[in-house]
Amino acid sequence: MQLTVLNPHKPEQDFPALNKALHEPDGLLAIGGCLSKKRLLNAYRHGIFPWYNPGEPILWWSPNPRLILFPDKLIVSRSLRKTLRKNIFSVTFDHAFSEVIAACAEPRKESAGTWITKDIAQAYNELHRSGFAHSAEAWLDGELVGGLYGVALGRVFFGESMFHTRTDASKVVFATLVEQLKAWDYQLIDCQVHTKHLASFGAVSCARSHFVKLLNQYCDVPAHKSAWLSP
Repeated sequence: MQLTVLNPHKPEQDFPALNKALHEPDGLLAIGGCLSKKRLLNAYRHGIFPWYNPGEPILWWSPNPRLILFPDKLIVSRSLRKTLRKNIFSVTFDHAFSEVIAACAEPRKESAGTWITKDIAQAYNELHRSGFAHSAEAWLDGELVGGLYGVALGRVFFGESMFHTRTDASKVVFATLVEQLKAWDYQLIDCQVHTKHLASFGAVSCARSHFVKLLNQYCDVPAHKSAWLSP
């Protein structure tokens, strides 16, 4: 099957139907286009996200199945509960978005490269300035030691990446964010693809068709008015 090539000068161009996505590699739907706010928000609203390596054209994905987490189904392990009770880290929201995405872009031990290119960072910083992309941060003695970022549409949070430089920092920030999203009446967290780490928090796989139904149900419902207040 030939992939649709998106026009980089037409951010309003529709994506192909999700059933046109490849089975191998799973979920690859389209190629090219741009990382404009309009294009990115349209992608997330329809269950699509960009992921590509440096030097590659922009690749757009909608895997099947999709890993999701319902905030009220969060599982917190006994050891993590102990860590949370100790209040080792302080957690904030939207206090250091650019710093979080820069930390997420740092190469990991298991990989020498990063998919968070300068273009990706610039695009998501623009989404943050527009009120659509958000971060959660873990601090220890004034130092940023963990965090994550993602995109919020309506009552859905689309998680993108996380990092930590201290043991359990990313786990604490994730669990704290999920509890806060629950308090803000968010209904769904998109975790994209299966990992044992996210599954341990209660994330489950669902068919892409069901995921789209959930997006249609919750993406257009306004978020709680107190959510993501600027610091």
